[in-house]
Amino acid sequence: MSFTYRREMTIEWGHCDPAGIVFNSRFFEYFDWNTWMLFETALGISKSKLAATFDIIGMPLVGAGARFLKPAKFNDVVELVSNVKEFRRSSFEVHHRIFNGGELAVEGREMRVWAAAAAGDPQQLKVMPIPPEVIARFDAP
Repeated sequence: MSFTYRREMTIEWGHCDPAGIVFNSRFFEYFDWNTWMLFETALGISKSKLAATFDIIGMPLVGAGARFLKPAKFNDVVELVSNVKEFRRSSFEVHHRIFNGGELAVEGREMRVWAAAAAGDPQQLKVMPIPPEVIARFDAP
């Protein structure tokens, strides 16, 4: 997949532990934000319209991991870079990289599924095939 989403953000005090270093679980929050922004940008529709447009509930997280290589601290300006590594029938893997001062600080991955409400029970999720038109937007230059 060639489509990549990039953004800069400043580390806020609320992201940090008492030593002023980003608490590791916060990076997974950053990954989530960037995944949604990646899809909004690639598809040209807002998160709030994604479900209605594709008749899904969302893209639930089913797996995640990260390697922490360099700390990020209060007031650091970091760059988050995200792209879909691979689409499968109903799941996809998103890779995330966070750079701090031009150096790779965190590498992460998420596995997500394309999910709709199960017929007859809207409380249950059912994985759905990812539409070809969605996948095509990530191959576009």
